[in-house]
Amino acid sequence: MQSPISNRTVVVTGLGVVTSLGHDVDTFWASLLAGKCGINRVSLFDPTLYASHIGAEVKDWDPASVMDPKEVRRNDRYTHFGYVAATQAAHDSGINFETEDGDRVGVMIGSGIGGMYTYESQLKVLAEKGPRKISPFTIPALIVNMCSGLVAIKYGARGPNFGVVSACASGTHALGEAAHCIRRGEVDVMIAGGAEAAITPFAYASFCAMKAMSTRNDNPQTSSRPFDKGRDGFVMGEGAGVLVLESLEHAQKRGAKIYCEFAGYAATCDAHHITMPDPEGRGLSLAMRRALDTASVNPSDVDYINAHGTSTPYNDRFETLAIKKVFGEHSSKVAISSTKSMTGHLLGAAGGIESVIAVKTLQTGRIAPTINLNEPDPDCDLDYVPHVARESKVRTVLSNNLGFGGQNAAAVFKAL
Repeated sequence: MQSPISNRTVVVTGLGVVTSLGHDVDTFWASLLAGKCGINRVSLFDPTLYASHIGAEVKDWDPASVMDPKEVRRNDRYTHFGYVAATQAAHDSGINFETEDGDRVGVMIGSGIGGMYTYESQLKVLAEKGPRKISPFTIPALIVNMCSGLVAIKYGARGPNFGVVSACASGTHALGEAAHCIRRGEVDVMIAGGAEAAITPFAYASFCAMKAMSTRNDNPQTSSRPFDKGRDGFVMGEGAGVLVLESLEHAQKRGAKIYCEFAGYAATCDAHHITMPDPEGRGLSLAMRRALDTASVNPSDVDYINAHGTSTPYNDRFETLAIKKVFGEHSSKVAISSTKSMTGHLLGAAGGIESVIAVKTLQTGRIAPTINLNEPDPDCDLDYVPHVARESKVRTVLSNNLGFGGQNAAAVFKAL
């Protein structure tokens, strides 16, 4: 028999982001609605010899304004992003963590790759200076659970804590698994999302070797063009998106500001190919259906879908097909957009920032656009909110993410 505690309602009470379009939620959201693009020529290294020269970098960045300078030096760039986004979300939630029972608080911040900067820089040290010069902080800095660990130390969160790794579905998987912990009654509060910092020489060389990235180097602002006939690959982004999830009872008891309900979630696998999505969209279709079922939502109730929409030839076509399978006639009526046209693709952090977008869409009744959609692919023939933001009554939002390995994640957010 299912325990009644498994039916606990999970709500969102805090938001935090660090992206190329802003280092806080308000700046980020305003930039999205204005159709601004955070993609430019890469400056973190010289990309001249690479096929792709472009990325959505976090500029003018100083984590030491939030983190202890010693911790900044000891930790990777991905951890900086996740930690700062988590502190924003925690502050936004209004929770007093000094008086909160730490046994009832957990952290799950995922990443697709983790400490890539540390990995590359320390390999260079090994090659040039030898093994005795490797930093003693190398292993803690590069492993994927470190961001979750540091956030837990800051807030005294002794509940469930680990780093979720499922490629580009990591952020959504982290949020969904965090919500399960609350529903099961293990905790009352979870700090969850995703962080990534993979704009590095080795990561770029590797993705370029796969021919996965856009080479529209002459005009970076138009390089990410989801669902457009001329799309030629994804554009790397970096940053973090973190949310505070709580049980409704806990949030109401402390008089919290509640954004919305984290209503449904599902995780599936294509079991088809390590990099290419299932051409029939079966895995993603199953994830969307299960997420809607757990949220007690009919497809016709969904007002907006934040698509994975990577701007790769296969993903956009197969995601469109999967949406049609699940939504039927309603697929032509639901508003869909890919905000990766402006943020780039943040890999394991994508689900985190796109969940923030889902929440802000519900809160404001404004839908961020898909920019650069100038000549729609005939196979991508749905309403992708081209070019400009749209005002609309939004009560239910679905957010999709897919990852290498056939990973799929779908999350449903509902207005209360």
